[in-house]
Amino acid sequence: MKYIRLTKEQLDEMHQEFINFLATQSITADEWESIKRDKPEVAEQELDVFSDLIWEGVLSKVQYLEHFSAQHMFLFEVGAVKISMISIEVENKSIDITTAAGYKWLQENFMKDEVNLYTSSKLLSDDRNNDIFVLIRQGANITQGDLYKWFEKFVEVD
Repeated sequence: MKYIRLTKEQLDEMHQEFINFLATQSITADEWESIKRDKPEVAEQELDVFSDLIWEGVLSKVQYLEHFSAQHMFLFEVGAVKISMISIEVENKSIDITTAAGYKWLQENFMKDEVNLYTSSKLLSDDRNNDIFVLIRQGANITQGDLYKWFEKFVEVD
């Protein structure tokens, strides 16, 4: 398995897609029930293959990611050959930008000395989707890129 298995909740949400996946392998509903009952290891393998297919589809469409912690915001733009990052650091440890009040403070004070803006970029590896998946496993979330696009106006991105 290349990524991680979808959670039960995610699999439940993708019930119809999973039925279609089984159908492409000529597995009927009755056969699936039999496989789950008589060959649980085969059922596990099918879930793993399906999960990887879903992850590949999702990751191939990712353009932006965000990762927040109490004093840091990491905004990523994923291009064809490189990933660019805008990092926002709040020096004041009493400000927590993961809270509504802290985020409001950042909006009002992002150009002040106690807020640092950094940029960097790096080339993607030959496995772009895995590069993105690693960031997601570290806590990043897929976004539409609104914050990246907004902060991009104030920094020089490579």
